[in-house]
Amino acid sequence: TLAGGVVAEIKKEGAGAGAKKGARVGMYYIGKLTNGKVFDQNTKGKPFWFRLGAGEVIKGWDVGILGMNKGAERRLTIPASMAYGKRGAPPDIPPNSTLVFDIRLVDFK
Repeated sequence: TLAGGVVAEIKKEGAGAGAKKGARVGMYYIGKLTNGKVFDQNTKGKPFWFRLGAGEVIKGWDVGILGMNKGAERRLTIPASMAYGKRGAPPDIPPNSTLVFDIRLVDFK
């Protein structure tokens, strides 16, 4: 369990150094609610890129992706407080939702 109650389950180890705060990371992901309903995904084509630790994404990603290396896969279980909180993200994510993301880190710079 990481900061804020984020749970990172390692599915596959990658190779090389881990991504540090400030790195631009590229990843594929599937986002689900705890009932299994998929609300978002990016699994092929261009990876989703963001700057790690810069607050560009939900806090649970900044915490849960830190230290992943190229090719690594993790399942992140992210409590609402580290995701979309009391408001949720209508219409797909209800208020106070715990989110589950399957993530594969493709690259970082």
